Amino acid sequence: MHKLSRRDLARYLAVGGLAGGLAPLGGLVNLAQAQPLDKVVLAGWSKPISEITNLLVEADKGFFRAQGIEFSYLPGAGGGDALRNLLSGQADIAFTDPGSLFAALDKGEKLRAIYDVYPQNVFNVVSLKSRGISKPADLKGKRVGVYSLSSGTRQNLQVLLHSAGLSEADITLVPTGLLNFAPLMQGQVDATAATDTGLLVGRQRGLGEVNVMEVRQQLNLSSDLLVVREETYQRQKALLRRFLTGFRDSAQWMMQAPEEAARLATRVAIDGQNEAINLEVIKLRNASSISSLTQKKGLGSLDTATLQRGLQVYRDIGVLSREIAVNSIVGTDLLPAKP
Repeated sequence: MHKLSRRDLARYLAVGGLAGGLAPLGGLVNLAQAQPLDKVVLAGWSKPISEITNLLVEADKGFFRAQGIEFSYLPGAGGGDALRNLLSGQADIAFTDPGSLFAALDKGEKLRAIYDVYPQNVFNVVSLKSRGISKPADLKGKRVGVYSLSSGTRQNLQVLLHSAGLSEADITLVPTGLLNFAPLMQGQVDATAATDTGLLVGRQRGLGEVNVMEVRQQLNLSSDLLVVREETYQRQKALLRRFLTGFRDSAQWMMQAPEEAARLATRVAIDGQNEAINLEVIKLRNASSISSLTQKKGLGSLDTATLQRGLQVYRDIGVLSREIAVNSIVGTDLLPAKP
């Protein structure tokens, strides 16, 4: 079947309307609905958890379907995992952290960041008060947990260590998995790198009195970006624009209807059994999606100045071995206009 473009459909509908032909109009609508959808796979850094409920409700809400896209989410175990799935061809877009992106760029991968999912840095390092760890320097000689060796928790832990003149060589790094507060509570690690939502859930599960070091105090760099291969960025701009419109609409819905999102999360998220906790997690993630820049220019707006500072910090850490100009790795021309 010939695929009817949106422009042609609009023209034909207008002609049908002017002619007063209701039957042809209905036929054209059915023809449009029958067109095959463009398949887009998003590789995530996590399993289907409550904080990404907006991406898990496509069957109910159809944010991407409304843009002519058949959307699917590919789970991962860290931002590095999301990028590996992108680069191996298993996905079209990666949902990943800047540190993992920078590391891939340093290896020569050609990538573009096209949307800032969470412009606020949500990473932290948490320890029980009884451990006496209250500042980055106190981590020296300690066992510190991370979600995985390819996760944003590791990259942000490196930022925190660097602020105290330390590196990973000064600690024992322990991969603990996504629900990494159990090892902390059981004494398997002295501190653990996590996120604000992870800390919220940990407290709900009896974590107790803790000291929290927020990485944003050292570098308020975006927590997660949407990233594509350079080739995709150059050749599929129309499709990417439609995808970003669907993504933005899903994020906007979760902000406007957090209670509905929390309720749906009980069905679609693997950690969503408690609706009250879902709501608190969703509120935190909604807040991290907003910055002064997004309030001015719209959700997803990329702060190139902050990203450039991040590139320099990660070069200082040793993640990057060369200078990278932010304009060469960021695409700001695909974002939908602010409603």
